[in-house]
Amino acid sequence: MTLKQFIVFTGSIVVLITGCTKAKGNIGKMSVYEAPDIEAEWIRAGDPIVFEEGKWYPQDKVDIFLDSEVYPVGEHEGVRFFIDKTDVRPYKYLYTKFGRHKFRLFKRNVLSDDSR
Repeated sequence: MTLKQFIVFTGSIVVLITGCTKAKGNIGKMSVYEAPDIEAEWIRAGDPIVFEEGKWYPQDKVDIFLDSEVYPVGEHEGVRFFIDKTDVRPYKYLYTKFGRHKFRLFKRNVLSDDSR
C-alpha cells in the first residue's frame, strides 16, 4: 500500500466513525410509544382516568406532540397516559396516545365533584 492510499484509507475510516457517532438516539422519526388502531372503548364512552385524587375526563380536543415531548405517568385499563414534559404539578392535562403524534386530552374534575 502506498502512502497516498494509506492516507485516503485512514481518512475514510475517520470520516465514517465521526459520521456515525453524531447520530444519537431517536431523533423524532420513530415512535417510542405505540398507538392503538382504535381508542379504548372506555375512552370513547367518556369514562375517566382516576389519578392524583381526581377524575380526568376525555375531551374532544386533540394535541399534537412528538413522543419526546411527553412523559408517561401511569396506566389505566391497559392504556398508558402521559403529561406534557413542560407541565408541573398540579398538572393541567393528561393525554392518551391514539395515533402518530396525536394525543387525546383529558381534563380534571376533583373526586368530590362527581359531575362533569
